[in-house]
Amino acid sequence: MSYLEYTVKSTPTGLRKILFLNWPLTLLLSSAACVGFLMLYSVAGGSFTPWAEPQMKRFAVGLVLMVAIGMTPIWFWRNLSGFCYGVTVILLIAVDLFGEEGKGAQRWVDLGFMRLQPSELMKITLVMFLAAYYDWLPPEKKSRPLWVLLPITITLLPTALVIQQPDLGTSLLLVMAGGGIMFLAGVHWAYFAAVIASGVGLIVAVFQSRETSWQLLNNYQYRRIDTFIDPSADPLGAGYHITQSKIALGSGGWTGRGFMQGPQSRLNFLPEKHTDFIFTTLAEEFGFVGGISLLAIYLLVIFFCIASALANRDRFSSLLILGIALNFFLFFAVNMAMVMGLIPVVGVPLPLVSYGGSAMLVLMLAFGLVQSAHVHRPR
Repeated sequence: MSYLEYTVKSTPTGLRKILFLNWPLTLLLSSAACVGFLMLYSVAGGSFTPWAEPQMKRFAVGLVLMVAIGMTPIWFWRNLSGFCYGVTVILLIAVDLFGEEGKGAQRWVDLGFMRLQPSELMKITLVMFLAAYYDWLPPEKKSRPLWVLLPITITLLPTALVIQQPDLGTSLLLVMAGGGIMFLAGVHWAYFAAVIASGVGLIVAVFQSRETSWQLLNNYQYRRIDTFIDPSADPLGAGYHITQSKIALGSGGWTGRGFMQGPQSRLNFLPEKHTDFIFTTLAEEFGFVGGISLLAIYLLVIFFCIASALANRDRFSSLLILGIALNFFLFFAVNMAMVMGLIPVVGVPLPLVSYGGSAMLVLMLAFGLVQSAHVHRPR
């Protein structure tokens, strides 16, 4: 029996696919989402509106979409990956041309029934396209310069469009996700050494370009860097967010102040407490125990993704799962490091917990792809 025949005969059909879903992963995602509902209820002062109720509805829709995508054969998504990537690039161009603006950034496009943030969608379609590329590319060509240049171009094109919005945080995540897929695919380490050296040079250029005619970052982004270096220099201005965040984190102690008892969030000292800084609300109310519990859920999600990828003999599926797991890791690692003052504030939401429609639905679509690869793996 050939490998293809074995794959076809061993693939579950019909209702049997439900049994083959990665149910531990589904339960972990639901647990993280419930933490989000609880915290959104808390920051609204004990009300399901305006944040918790819409978030619950979005998660319910996302859960249905995840199962529907998981029931669809993985080869369908592999064949569709180039189309999805192209459509997302077009949406990013549409954002630059006539997108909607909010909080000083132009990141959304109005589809009529919802406001979509295409940069969130690009985090997934980029991983899909690169996984399909390395599934198609013969292994002996993966480190040749011409075949390395193409995935670099695929990564940098949407990155350049996202930077224009401006959205430095998402653009950095795209670069790291693209580089991560290339590393997982086995591209030679010398390319990554060259990129790291170039990155160091770019950082130097960023600082040297400040207040010149060729300034590389916006003024508010430089202020974020200044705030990261010394938040106390402007505690009521640029350093206000991170200063209040650290106060909330520290006041939680080991077990927290209690549900809905956090003074920083209850008295509205904590900014963006329902989106980017929601982890500080969790840490203030439930302390170190609450924060480490959420981190444990996230790490278990990563564990089950890696286990599924290692058990899968299909190259596209393995790279896709690992790429989505890497994206998920970057989401929560960057957010947590940001609110703790370990890195500059870049505006990355906490996955499944922060309030937001596009981020929630796109993440559930991504895990739908993980489920599809898991359900339809050769057995």
